[in-house]
Amino acid sequence: MQATIVLKYSDAKTAETIAKAVSPDNVQTPSGLSITTINNDCRVVTDIIYEGKIATFIATIDDLLFSVSTAEKTLQTIQQSK
Repeated sequence: MQATIVLKYSDAKTAETIAKAVSPDNVQTPSGLSITTINNDCRVVTDIIYEGKIATFIATIDDLLFSVSTAEKTLQTIQQSK
């Protein structure tokens, strides 16, 4: 199974920050799972490849989106406090 998730942001700095925030989760993955996140201008592109059960594949996507949401909320809070 394979998925590519593309998230667009209003500026390149926000995309870079979000990509860096979720990339540490990509370092160690279970056997058969590959996750790559890159920053491409105003976009964060994540490729997920998994050879296993669909439930794990869906859970991985859900975890990624939860991490992105958390990073976005944190960044928004920091920007509002300035």
